[in-house]
Amino acid sequence: MEVDADADAVWGRGSGSARWDGESSGSPRMRRCWAKCINDAALILGGSDPMRRGTSPYFYDLFTRQQWARFDAGSYRLTPAALTLLKGVNEPMPISEVEEVIGPLCRLLDIQMEANDVRPFVIAVAGSVAVGKSTFARVLRALLAQAGRTVELVATDGFLWPTAILEKRNLMRRKGFPESYDLERMLVFLAELKEGKSELRVPVYSHELYDIVPGQFQTINQPQVLILEGLNVLQGSSRDSAAVAADYFDFSVYLDADENDVEQWYVERFSVLQRTVFQRPTSYFHHFKDLRSAEVRKTGQEIWRSINLPNLLQNIQPTRERASVILRKGQSHAVKEVLWRHSINGRYRQ
Repeated sequence: MEVDADADAVWGRGSGSARWDGESSGSPRMRRCWAKCINDAALILGGSDPMRRGTSPYFYDLFTRQQWARFDAGSYRLTPAALTLLKGVNEPMPISEVEEVIGPLCRLLDIQMEANDVRPFVIAVAGSVAVGKSTFARVLRALLAQAGRTVELVATDGFLWPTAILEKRNLMRRKGFPESYDLERMLVFLAELKEGKSELRVPVYSHELYDIVPGQFQTINQPQVLILEGLNVLQGSSRDSAAVAADYFDFSVYLDADENDVEQWYVERFSVLQRTVFQRPTSYFHHFKDLRSAEVRKTGQEIWRSINLPNLLQNIQPTRERASVILRKGQSHAVKEVLWRHSINGRYRQ
């Protein structure tokens, strides 16, 4: 891919490493450079001026997909076959999404990880149900691991309360809302992760069973990078003194899309699952197996509008502007704009 010479000067091409030649990655100058590098690149690549969105104190640079792609993916590539293995149900992702969006993001993450000597480096991935978080997180993990890092991916589904507890508390129709998670357990996990403890265990969640699997755990053993993917990972607290998951994040990504598009994606995914997974006797949703086509669509819409849409509007979408990067998707699932947060009240924040 052809890249402007000025962009090369900002990002330091040649060795394939995203850093400035001749400069220690942990030096004070390097850290100061990181604070302004996106602004410089925005001017070079034609990105918009820093943008204030509504009354938010967060400032963003906005890049069109074409502008963002000019950051270049470098060596961060996947074969079509490898990408196919990482895709979720009804989460389309062409190879161009890797080359033009996620690969360039990885190169910018390289700069931040080199400029900040943090281990593990924790990346949060947030967004609505059906917006493509799981596929994005798996692709991000596969790409970042190409640099020789140990990268683990944890879904917050493992921190959901078991079905028996949710039923006892009358929360089954609030599954995915903040109160349906064992937040204390999640915070303890993140605190111990940041303390460098090993052999950390996260409960395994089964989407087929729609429940935590008793006695099964994912073991996390001091990775260099951990990706935490979930609906409400950027959720704040109503108590000023209370810790929140975001206190432990070094970077965060929010996948954004028009709610009408997300509803369509959810209903399409529900239809696919009804024809496949729901047909299994072990599926929690096996009672949907005989629905007719029109009934499938109606049921999916009812679930979306009564559960997932309220959760999106009340809990998930309000956390969007806390993210380091917002990837805004179009109707086809492809990212059309990238918003990079760079300051709060005139000061740089990650």
